[in-house]
Amino acid sequence: MLKRLFKAIAIAMLVAAISPFPVNAQSGTQAKLGGEARGMVAKKLAAALREQYIFPDIGERAAGKISTALAAGEYDELTDPAAFAARLEADVGAIAHDKHLRVRAMSAGLLAPPPAANLMPRSEAGVVRADRLAGGIGYIEVVAFPPMEWFKPVLDKAMLALKGSKALIIDVRRNGGGWPASVAYLASYFIAPGKPVHINDIVKRTAGTDSFTRESFYSSSTPIHFAGRPIYVLTSKWTFSGGEGFAYEMQAMKRGILVGEVTGGGANPTGPVQLGQGFIASIPFGRAENPVTKTNWEGRGVQPDVSVAASDAFRLVLERLGQKPVVDVVAASQKQLFTARSTPASGSEAALRKLLAGLASGTPDYTAMTPQFANLNRQQLSGLQGMVAPLGEVRSVTFREVDTMGGDSYDVVFSNGALLVSVALAPDGKLAAGSIAPRGAPKP
Repeated sequence: MLKRLFKAIAIAMLVAAISPFPVNAQSGTQAKLGGEARGMVAKKLAAALREQYIFPDIGERAAGKISTALAAGEYDELTDPAAFAARLEADVGAIAHDKHLRVRAMSAGLLAPPPAANLMPRSEAGVVRADRLAGGIGYIEVVAFPPMEWFKPVLDKAMLALKGSKALIIDVRRNGGGWPASVAYLASYFIAPGKPVHINDIVKRTAGTDSFTRESFYSSSTPIHFAGRPIYVLTSKWTFSGGEGFAYEMQAMKRGILVGEVTGGGANPTGPVQLGQGFIASIPFGRAENPVTKTNWEGRGVQPDVSVAASDAFRLVLERLGQKPVVDVVAASQKQLFTARSTPASGSEAALRKLLAGLASGTPDYTAMTPQFANLNRQQLSGLQGMVAPLGEVRSVTFREVDTMGGDSYDVVFSNGALLVSVALAPDGKLAAGSIAPRGAPKP
């Protein structure tokens, strides 16, 4: 059940950029947030914390802080949506100290992991590159862990290219996280085949109760394996969530030496909660629990075995492996074996145009979507239609990049505005995920 929930959360987070704030179509400016709207958002956030937050007592205290502040008029002057969201996030953060617990006004952009956007390289389903270095050393950088159906085929291609490596460097210094099953799959490459090894658990709160369920993740079969080879994992302060989970699990299993910085410290799986009025919260519903340590890295980060500035980690590992110490993989690479896709997937633009037309008319073709994505579009159709329909006719669709989740991002210009739209196709060609973010009005 939790596996299905993670998939639904993945898609929901991608679809979540619904912005029903009143917008001036010519200027793209938003109306000020009124007191009634602020009250509705604060009350929904408080209720969600009480119902869903992984630690019920902390959720109750955080909800109480919001309710008290609302009643005392502390939010009365916050008419800017982004400022109101920031204050709510600060108030709950002062109680929970949870880096996954976030509040966003959708006009300010999608919820995202902490790493700065300008740190993120181009990747394909989270895999940036794989290289052969001097001395038969292999290198791979992974910046995200998307759902297995997208991650596995790309990772397999990259890892097969590294076959025969005498040692491997796994770079997660820019990894912002993702799905536990995908984290476990990457770890599986460094475990001897045979009996599955218990890698991690996710303990999940049953909403509205003090009851919990558990799902365990185990190693699985991979096309090749690197068991017995020296493995080095590069970390940084930007390594977060699932990226930290991979490093933590490799360390706990004694399958990798961690080199770099203490990581970000976020171990609680999270899901989106629509608060109405164009606001969305990311509220952790679970916590990771390692089968070896019986705990996780929440609030502390993963401690490297060799502490060094992230910028020096690659150089230090090369030196340890007896190679010329250079700063980055570009200088060290003898051959790049895997390069991330830089062109759109076949059919993605057509799927995007069809999706936008269906949303604008209020009659999407749900048969062209996976069941999970279709259900989410049904639930959010009113908000999506309200966002797309006023923009008018599509004037142009321009491919921008392959995003870290393996989807194709496009700049879409309409008669009365513009959007950044991303779509991801399932192996059968159906729409499996998508995001819509405001881009402002087009220039005359």
